[in-house]
Amino acid sequence: MSTTRPTDSTVGPSQAKAKVLVVDDHAVVRQGLTQLINREKDMCVCGDAETAAEALKMMAATHPDVAIVDVSLKEDSGLDLVKDVKIRFPKLPVLVLSMHDETFYAERFLRAGARGYIMKEVATEKVMTAIRRVLAGEVYLSERMSSRILHKLVDGPARQGGSALDALSDRELEVFRLIGTGLGTRDIAKRLHVSVKTVEAHRAHIKDKLKLDTATELLQHAIQWMQDSESA
Repeated sequence: MSTTRPTDSTVGPSQAKAKVLVVDDHAVVRQGLTQLINREKDMCVCGDAETAAEALKMMAATHPDVAIVDVSLKEDSGLDLVKDVKIRFPKLPVLVLSMHDETFYAERFLRAGARGYIMKEVATEKVMTAIRRVLAGEVYLSERMSSRILHKLVDGPARQGGSALDALSDRELEVFRLIGTGLGTRDIAKRLHVSVKTVEAHRAHIKDKLKLDTATELLQHAIQWMQDSESA
């Protein structure tokens, strides 16, 4: 469940703390981020949520200055949430904080409307720097990811030798990720709020794009990718 916290009333009008909304499907992560952020003199957590629906309600109720969103949420996709925020709250900047390797997700989230992407494994001070950078209206990426995107602009995607997964649509990548977590077709359909036939179509497209012949190969490939993306 989400919680709402008022901003610090002891801060003067000209020094009002920036309000941060934390959206993550793990309670321990939400609690840890809340403790870290509330220690800062210039920001505080105004609420937290574990699902996209909770997050959207919290945004409307608390009017945060920035939202921190994970890639995978309980019952939802973080990517879909960022797209919804872009439409419903276009002035609200979103920083993605995830365990998944930025190589696979950062560009997709930036295209969806996020203002930054940072991995959970980085030092605390970098997370705070990323939040402040996004609050200032800038885009935050690691040096490695910034360099990758710049080279892509200069050299063109064809010379970058990108992953075969780059060919997948956002929805196909989400289905692929969920396959890698061990979910079956019906569970994925329920998770994404789509029909079983739609998921089956996505699975077929994924196999075709990745040149995989069987469902077993797809499952093995997805599991291996999940392990790689979380340990990169």
